[in-house]
Amino acid sequence: MRLALVAVGRLKRGPERDLAEEYRGRADALGRGLGFSAVQLTEIPESRARRAPDRCAEEAGAILAAVPPGAALVVLDEGGKAVTSLGFADQLGAWRDGGRPGLAIVIGGADGLDPSVRARADLVFAFGAATLPHGLVRVLALEQLYRAMTILSGHPYHRGAP
Repeated sequence: MRLALVAVGRLKRGPERDLAEEYRGRADALGRGLGFSAVQLTEIPESRARRAPDRCAEEAGAILAAVPPGAALVVLDEGGKAVTSLGFADQLGAWRDGGRPGLAIVIGGADGLDPSVRARADLVFAFGAATLPHGLVRVLALEQLYRAMTILSGHPYHRGAP
C-alpha cells in the first residue's frame, strides 16, 4: 500500500521537522514488512490569493492532484471526529487488506481546507478540538501512522487500553 502525507506549507528546519522525520523513518522501516511503502511527503505551496476561500480552492486543486489514484483519503481537521489509535490501526489494516492501493493523509493550510477536499475524504478526524500548529500536526500524523503499524504488527510500542 502506497503511503503519502500531503501538507500545505513547508516545515522549516528545527525540532518539529526532526521529530517528523524520526517518525517517518520509523514508519518506513516497520511498514516494509507490513505491506506499506515508504511515506512520500508532498509539501504544497501556500496560496497567495487575496481571499481565504480562493486560497483554499487553489490549495485544494494541488492537494487532490497529489493524492494517488484510488487511495483512501484521511483529512486532519479540528472539526473531524475523534478516532482512537486502535480505531485508526483497524481502518488502516482494513484499507490495506481490502486492496486499497494507497493512503493519503492531508494537512490543510492556515485557512483550512476547501469543502471539495472534505467531500472526497474517506475519514475526517481531529487530534482534539484545539487548533494546533501545522508542524505539530505533521509530527502527530506521522507518529499515529507509525503507532498504527506497531499495533498491526503486534509490536509493544502501543500500550493503550485495548
